Amino acid sequence: MTAIELAAIASAAVPGLNVTAFGPEPDDAADFSSALLVDSENRRWRVRSPRHAEASTRLETERQVLRAFSPAIRAELPFLLPSVAGTVRQGELITFVYSHIAGKAESVEELESGSAALALEIGRAIAAIHDLPQELVTTFDLPSYTANEYRQRKLNELDQAATTGKIPPSLLRRWEHAMEDVALWRFNSCVVHGDLHEDNILLDNDQVSAVIGWTDLRVGDPADDFAWLVAINEPDFVDTVMQAYAAARNETPDPHLLRRAALSAEFALAQWLVKGYAADSARMVEDAESMLKTLEADILEHGGQPISVEDDPAPAAAPAAATAPAAPTATPAPSSTTTSPEPSATASGASPASTADATAKVQSSPIPEAEAPTTAAGEETDAETADGPAADEAATDKAADGGKHVAEDVDTTAMKVIPLDK
Repeated sequence: MTAIELAAIASAAVPGLNVTAFGPEPDDAADFSSALLVDSENRRWRVRSPRHAEASTRLETERQVLRAFSPAIRAELPFLLPSVAGTVRQGELITFVYSHIAGKAESVEELESGSAALALEIGRAIAAIHDLPQELVTTFDLPSYTANEYRQRKLNELDQAATTGKIPPSLLRRWEHAMEDVALWRFNSCVVHGDLHEDNILLDNDQVSAVIGWTDLRVGDPADDFAWLVAINEPDFVDTVMQAYAAARNETPDPHLLRRAALSAEFALAQWLVKGYAADSARMVEDAESMLKTLEADILEHGGQPISVEDDPAPAAAPAAATAPAAPTATPAPSSTTTSPEPSATASGASPASTADATAKVQSSPIPEAEAPTTAAGEETDAETADGPAADEAATDKAADGGKHVAEDVDTTAMKVIPLDK
């Protein structure tokens, strides 16, 4: 869906919204079409349209999650949260319009050259997420896992990936050894964002202004929210993030958090492969295969980042890999016990760039158990959007006919395409 089509849909979703300019917005292209909009009062909005039913369900879950953030909880967070201003149903899919929060997402390269103040901000922001009350998740029957449950789910996912026959045997052995290393999985479960990476952290100079992308909230492994840091090759930056995180947490982080984060970043490639088979997408499968080969070569050349507590014994038998690809849906999982993060495992050793690419793509791989909740825990509030939630259901009803001719009802000829800073 093009940016101008999204602008037209947004005008139907939010009564009185007069879009005057629009521009594309980076997002997970396999799941969403997104755009940034400017209205006649120079306010900005973000519109996300799901490409398939699974992505639509995730957005509906996010709406319930954002409603669960009461004004009191929002006030305690060191960053802002978006709120849903309106929705439009198009057949089985629902497009969401969000109030846009000032801030800009930076690339990994820009972050690693950032200041110590920025690293401190990021560490504190992640700590604030992990210290959120678990009732925020359990009230809506969102996924909640102990450490052992999380480890077992990872092993199940590894079996699924092995059936494709596309995972290099050396990677299968490496990941299986880490997942069977019980000492690695002793941590306390906590609230986890689940899709945290550089694109979902908005910055205003050296401050974290907002965290977005709350489609995969769960109780699980805190390491999941650090997988994106594997791509940062500046040890001092990573160490500062971890020190700020440990200092701000209400409990001491476990010592193997960064090892599991590195494992999560690598294993994201396998999840992307399985997701490609599930979506019957030859392009996704080819993309995943290429990145897996790159990762294998990097580990052979540089040794790879440490992901196990115990040394990996030489060539153990790899898990059986059937040549006929099966296509179960890839599903991440979370965790349970904690103590003080190791020094920067992320920055030690060569970190393949392909790992970061896949982490951004599949860190948000949906968890099947995360059904969209049916009840809200309160009204959404956001200082920037006074007319947001009130328009929500009305806009949905307005487009209940499928939304096919929403664009026809809006005059888009006066809209300007202008470059928009995030």
